[in-house]
Amino acid sequence: MSWIALSICSALLLGLYDLAKKHALRDNAVLPVLFFGILTSGVTWLPFVLWSHLAPQSFPSTQFLVTPLQAHEHVLLFLKSALVAGSWIFGYFALKNLPLSIAGPIRATGPLWTILLAVFLMSESPSPWQWVGIIIVLAAFYAFSFVGKLEGIYFSRDKWIGFMLAATLIGACSAIYDKFLLQSALIGPATVQAWFSLYLVVVMAPFYLLWLRGAWPRGHFEWRWSIPMIGLLLLSADFLYFTAIAQEDALIAVISPIRRGAVVVTFLGGIFLHKEVNFKPKAICILFLLLGIVLMKMGS
Repeated sequence: MSWIALSICSALLLGLYDLAKKHALRDNAVLPVLFFGILTSGVTWLPFVLWSHLAPQSFPSTQFLVTPLQAHEHVLLFLKSALVAGSWIFGYFALKNLPLSIAGPIRATGPLWTILLAVFLMSESPSPWQWVGIIIVLAAFYAFSFVGKLEGIYFSRDKWIGFMLAATLIGACSAIYDKFLLQSALIGPATVQAWFSLYLVVVMAPFYLLWLRGAWPRGHFEWRWSIPMIGLLLLSADFLYFTAIAQEDALIAVISPIRRGAVVVTFLGGIFLHKEVNFKPKAICILFLLLGIVLMKMGS
């Protein structure tokens, strides 16, 4: 499957992942929801890691084989987990306190920062049509800031908007780091995802333990089916994403905006599942978003 098609499938799964997060976080404590979602991912990958190391010759598919790493490669993947943990902590708190149809598009401004980093640090050069598509996508995201004012959300002074922007900036750095891990460090997609998932549990465990010990107001926590679904949906979306980036001709400056097409799924979920308002101006922004994604696909 081409890296463009893999990116689109990943975006659809990411949209479902965002819906699961919103369901899990509604009137629920953030840190335990985040920790148990991460724990689900780690537990899912653990058998593959053990099997790959104890009996690699009997492993049925090299696509899921977790190859041995050197010490410095483990450090690289631990740093990846730390980046993602920071992004998620900010993002989960923001998502809990913002309408889904506003939070999703703000998070989707990540391609702006990813593109700038990819072009200036990694010498990527999208085609002219891909640039047109990227500009249209970014303009659609910007338009959402005006729609937000209809719901009393002012981007310049809302704390949760700041949290979502922080999550987005850190996420953009993580996307560039992904390309380094997969194309420069030459670590396989399954290996990156497996160890990143396990190290993420290690990074987040202290935050969860501090929450248990009352280091800050605990809030109410209720177990819901959507909590493990967070981990499983993200595993599926990220595996397709890592597989796409690992292809030699893949451009992170194009993959990142396509992945943000997940906002289409979150938008529809916000309207039909959470009864959010002002859907008509948001729908116009979404249509331009889709146009930009189509142009990016044609340009490849």
